[in-house]
Amino acid sequence: MYRCKGRIPELETARLRLRKMRRRDAAQMFVHWSDREVTRYMNLAPMIGTSEAADMIALLNHMAGEEDALRWGIELKDTGKLIGSCGFNTWQLEGAFRGEIGYELGRDYWRYGYMSEAFTVLLPFGYETMGLNRIEALVDPRNAASGSFLTSQGFTREGLLRQVQHTSTGYKDMVMYSLLYDEFLRNKKR
Repeated sequence: MYRCKGRIPELETARLRLRKMRRRDAAQMFVHWSDREVTRYMNLAPMIGTSEAADMIALLNHMAGEEDALRWGIELKDTGKLIGSCGFNTWQLEGAFRGEIGYELGRDYWRYGYMSEAFTVLLPFGYETMGLNRIEALVDPRNAASGSFLTSQGFTREGLLRQVQHTSTGYKDMVMYSLLYDEFLRNKKR
């Protein structure tokens, strides 16, 4: 049974390194997490100070130690700059073998294929290392771009979950997308 024990392994693609975020990354992540366009559909209010980004990084790393989340910073290999993050917000192995992913990119890095590239290592890690059978994503119904992205990655739109999340503005509906391991394997062969 997979246990990360707080270890966030590095994963690499041609252009990207997915790695553990550190306190020194707070200024770069603050740029993304303070942008209202980036956080519009996230359950994260735009940040107003770099210290909030440092606190978020510390929380995400702590959650990995508690087996509650696993979040990577997405770094451009040629510049060392963090352009966003991705990972597993939650996972459950016994009785379900499923995990929920989350992701965001800074606005300057949209539509360059970076998240698609990150998924080439994120999804195999979930299925092959963690032992997941089902990877889910909950998407704000207004976030058409994220829904289209997930569909392009082979995910199926399963339907609307009514008032499934509570935020500072009240209960929110979310759309459930999923990709099963056997679907992932079939897509990989194509």
